[in-house]
Amino acid sequence: MDMLHIQGLYKNFGEKAVLKGLDLTVPEHSIFGFIGKNGAGKTTTIKTVLGLLKADAGRILVNGEEVIYGDSPTNRHISYLPDVPAFYSFMTAEEYLQFCGRISGMDPAQIRSRCKELLLLVGLAEEKHRIKGFSRGMKQRLGIAQALLNRPKLLICDEPTSALDPVGRKEILDILLAARQQTTVLFSTHILSDVERICTDVAFLNNGIVELQGTVADIKSKFRNDIYRLETGSDAARNQLLAAFPGMEAAQDGSLQFRQQCHDVHAVLGFIAENRLPLTRMEQAEPTLENLFMEVTGQ
Repeated sequence: MDMLHIQGLYKNFGEKAVLKGLDLTVPEHSIFGFIGKNGAGKTTTIKTVLGLLKADAGRILVNGEEVIYGDSPTNRHISYLPDVPAFYSFMTAEEYLQFCGRISGMDPAQIRSRCKELLLLVGLAEEKHRIKGFSRGMKQRLGIAQALLNRPKLLICDEPTSALDPVGRKEILDILLAARQQTTVLFSTHILSDVERICTDVAFLNNGIVELQGTVADIKSKFRNDIYRLETGSDAARNQLLAAFPGMEAAQDGSLQFRQQCHDVHAVLGFIAENRLPLTRMEQAEPTLENLFMEVTGQ
């Protein structure tokens, strides 16, 4: 089942067209990376899904129900984490989650158990300080806990790692990966390495439309190139290969690479075997999401 389905979405701001017939399908229990440059329309799309912006045209379904601008019943299925979440800074993390549970009408016993479970998930179970002393990464982790409190069917995160250091980014990505067991995760980002690390599905947003979408594995397979990379055990072997195969190139990491159209892989392997050259690794190069995005968008 598709948790989110968007068809023919248009949105203009004055004379500026931001969304130009966007189509998007997010499968249930996927971790979906919504990729686009800053200003590509990711946040506009999200706000339209939440019913906060009125689309000029198009249809949005969440869990099979249609989104209605201004008062959408579909929001009971959704939790949203903005890029800069706001909190009551005088509270502790546990107090804040309990407060959110009470105003949501949750049962007191359920609030206690759910708070304990989520604080453990996001690594704040032992944190007793007030939120005003939290780092940016800690606030993002608390924001995810709050977003998961009511067990949403769809968790939407808008640029959740954009302002974090490498350690903070890893922590947030690990939490989102774990959250997949409970919900469908959609997060917008321009950091392609984050998507490559945890996402099952991806969509490339460019010029107001989705240029390409699908599972990460299928997209990489579709755009697999004919570049091979190999590593030898010595400088002498590397120089011998470069001399024998003029189209072969040395990469910055010391490996060698060549295209199948320039040198047949069987010929290269035959040369290595015939001359008894040390070979530590040889593989067909996998396309990265960064390379694919640049190719698809014509950058």
